[in-house]
Amino acid sequence: METILSIAGRPGLYKLVSRGKSNLIVETLDDTHHRLPAFATDRVTSLGDIAMYTDAEDVPLWQVLENIGKQENLQALSFNYRKVSAADRREYFSKVLPNWDQSRVHDSDIKKLLQWYDILVKIGITDFKKVLAPTQGTNVADRDKETEGQVEKK
Repeated sequence: METILSIAGRPGLYKLVSRGKSNLIVETLDDTHHRLPAFATDRVTSLGDIAMYTDAEDVPLWQVLENIGKQENLQALSFNYRKVSAADRREYFSKVLPNWDQSRVHDSDIKKLLQWYDILVKIGITDFKKVLAPTQGTNVADRDKETEGQVEKK
């Protein structure tokens, strides 16, 4: 199981590689696999902790990505999300998540979500629930053991 992260102010997605005393070591999820530190002052968010606003309950990001995957047959997006109009992106997003809260989800959020989908599909991640759904445990090692069925019940 990988921990996939978003870092505010930096483009793209990152994989958690290691933890230091006062930072995280992350690796870009692109062709360069560049490693860099993320400090306590950086706003680092796990994709597993993100949800989209709807008119009812918030929907986890992995579920929204699954909906896009169904729409796109788990392939890269069929359109260039950067070049289409905001209205076209919003119309597309309405097909993916019909009851999304149009007052709280901004066009930049939709654009970022579509970018993340393309990045994940490009590196071969299409089982969004397995990779992004939150798991039990207080740290990554606990979560890894649980997903392998090795955590003992206390």
